[in-house]
Amino acid sequence: MRWEKAMLVYNRKAGKEKAGQLGEAVEALAGEVGELTLAQTVEPGDGEKICRERGGDYDLLLLLGGDGTVHECINGAAAAARAPEIAVLPGGTCNDFARTLQLPMQVGRAAEEVLAGRVLDTDVGTINGRIFTNFVGIGLITETSENIDSEQKERMGKLSYFLSTLRTLRQAEPFGFRLTHDEGVVDSEAVMILAANGRSLGTAKLPFAGDGLHDGMLDVLIVREAGLSLAWQVLNGGDLTDYRESGGVIEYIRTSSLRIETDEPKRIDSDGEVYLQTPAEISVLPAKLRFFYGPEAAGLLSDEPADSGSGPGLFGS
Repeated sequence: MRWEKAMLVYNRKAGKEKAGQLGEAVEALAGEVGELTLAQTVEPGDGEKICRERGGDYDLLLLLGGDGTVHECINGAAAAARAPEIAVLPGGTCNDFARTLQLPMQVGRAAEEVLAGRVLDTDVGTINGRIFTNFVGIGLITETSENIDSEQKERMGKLSYFLSTLRTLRQAEPFGFRLTHDEGVVDSEAVMILAANGRSLGTAKLPFAGDGLHDGMLDVLIVREAGLSLAWQVLNGGDLTDYRESGGVIEYIRTSSLRIETDEPKRIDSDGEVYLQTPAEISVLPAKLRFFYGPEAAGLLSDEPADSGSGPGLFGS
C-alpha cells in the first residue's frame, strides 16, 4: 500500500465533461490508498480552506478540477503545516498546469500516472502574497479572461478562449508601466505583460525554452502596442520566428523577481483567476511543492542539476 491517507478535493462544476470523472479517479486510486477522503468544494474559497486546514494531515493531496480549482487549493496547500505530495487530475476546460506537468488529459489516465510515482520538487510563483503555479499577467491577458462568457465556456470549452481573444484584440489599449527586474528597469507602454512559470496558456504551448518548473526563474514577455498580432500568436501558440528581430515589438526577460507598477491600477490574471491588481511584487519560490508528473517528464527525473542560467532563451529548442 503506497499511501496510508490521501484526500481528493474536487470541484463538481469544473469543465464540460464532468460525469464519471470522480469515479474514474477513485477506481484508479482506491487499491493504493488505505484511507481515501473525498472533499467537495461548493463555494469559492472552499478548496483553499480545506487544503490549508486539512492538507497537512494527508500523505497525498489530489486536486480534481480546472486551473481555478488548482490555483485555489495550492494557495491552501502551500500554507498547510506540512505540505503533502500533490497530484493534479485535469477536470477543467484548459487544464494548463496539468499540461505543464505533462499529464494525460483524461482523469483516469492521470490518476494512473500518480501510481507511477513521478514526483518532483517544483517551483511556484508568488504575487502580492498569493501563490500561482502557471502564470500572472496584466493587460490583454486579463481582459481576455474577463471577456469569457461563462455559458459559452460551458458549451464550447477551449473555443470560448479563442472567441474571447478575438473580441479583446479589437479593444486592446496600451498602458504605461515601470517594471523592475533582477538586472534593470523598463519604463514603457504595453498591451500585455506576462510572467510565466508554466508552459501552457489556453491549451497552447508558450514559446519558452525548457520546462520552467525547476530553474528558479520566471519568463517575462512584454508585448507593446505595435505587437497586437504577436499577442495573438502568443495566446494561441503560433510561430514566433518572424518576431526574432522585431526591434522592440516584444521584450523578453528572465528574472527571479520583478515589480510592476502601472500608471493606473490594472487588474491581474493569476492562473486564470482575476482578483488582484497592480502594483505587483512577483517572485519565484524554488522547489516549494512536490507535484506528480506525466510519463513525458521522464527526462526531468535524472540526477542532473537544474539549469538556472539564461539557457537558449525564448527561441531555444
